[in-house]
Amino acid sequence: MKTTDVTARLAGLGGAKWEVHIKARALAAAGADLIDMTIGEPDVPVPQEMLDRATAAMMAGRTGYSDGRGEMNLRTALATDYTRRSGREINPDQVLCFPGTQTALFSVMMGVAQHDDEVLVGDPMYATYEGVIRASGAKMVPVPLRPEHGFRMQAKDIAARITPHTRALLLTTPHNPTGAILTAQDLAAIGDLALAHDFWIISDEVYADLVYEGAQFASPLAQEQLADRVVVVSSISKSHAAPGFRSGWCVSSKVFCDALLPFSETMLFGNQPFIADMTAEAVTKGSPVAAGMAARFAARAERLETRLHAQTKLRVHRPKAGMFAMLDVSLTGMDGFAFAMDLLEKSGVAVMPGASFGESLTNWVRLALTIPDDDFDKALTRIITHVQQAAAVPA
Repeated sequence: MKTTDVTARLAGLGGAKWEVHIKARALAAAGADLIDMTIGEPDVPVPQEMLDRATAAMMAGRTGYSDGRGEMNLRTALATDYTRRSGREINPDQVLCFPGTQTALFSVMMGVAQHDDEVLVGDPMYATYEGVIRASGAKMVPVPLRPEHGFRMQAKDIAARITPHTRALLLTTPHNPTGAILTAQDLAAIGDLALAHDFWIISDEVYADLVYEGAQFASPLAQEQLADRVVVVSSISKSHAAPGFRSGWCVSSKVFCDALLPFSETMLFGNQPFIADMTAEAVTKGSPVAAGMAARFAARAERLETRLHAQTKLRVHRPKAGMFAMLDVSLTGMDGFAFAMDLLEKSGVAVMPGASFGESLTNWVRLALTIPDDDFDKALTRIITHVQQAAAVPA
């Protein structure tokens, strides 16, 4: 039987990018001595008070159908939070709730782009971005994020790729996988292009609460002149160490949210009321775990850079936020995929090839900063020993 065009557009995406991760899991299941640095998940459990709130809400009967926009208590909490964050007045009608950032991003993309449109996105990028763009029927147009600019997207690189078909720019700030943060000046220059060429800015800000000390987060939502063309997506998955609860949202203009609502309601109806109650309280009180995670991830990134720079010739890109660090392995004479496989098979450390996130990272690998300190330090020792033994990179 024939399937639809969308299945053809998405063919080949997904599993192939995770070959090293899948092999690592198989080796671990077979009993191999393995340290897995491929996937970034919070390094703490869901806060107990959130579990208690969700349980109490279920026991109180908050298990029925949801408001299609999302429960009013959650939308009110988010509106208050984004008013504080942006310095602009955001009201509950400017919020739609979804089961996680991924669903929010998919829905938003379906609302702004379609066949024959083009969507600009930074390269490297989060692994699912190509899929959500292709699903809409639009063409993905990569914009290189260059190491010499700290992997921050540059307005001139965007401008060089704008065409009459450009309908949206998908940003991630703080960025996955590089941990780069766009500055207010970066966003102002990008906003000028959006105004001049009439395209949307979609800003994935799921790591906004995992910014390291000394760095500062900025959002295009704070720019009043962009109010009718910015859509922010986020969730509690990272900030509150709750990825399994699948509680996310988008924030934009009321006009956009009203237009997107029928699509959202066709696919789903908000999020579960008991999860909404938990999320509303979590957003209102703030995260009890985000600051600790950010401090631990920053400390691990510092140790990674210090040890590898002192004992090898490899270059670490120091992140400013998030759960990952990037390692340039080009001096080994191998690309990122070959290095990751070699490291896995010979030294028992699993990292992600950079090419899984875009062609610009062909010679890089991504390392998760989320594993316990003892395992992290052991992994660094194994990586250093592995590199020192490679003839192309003498110690």
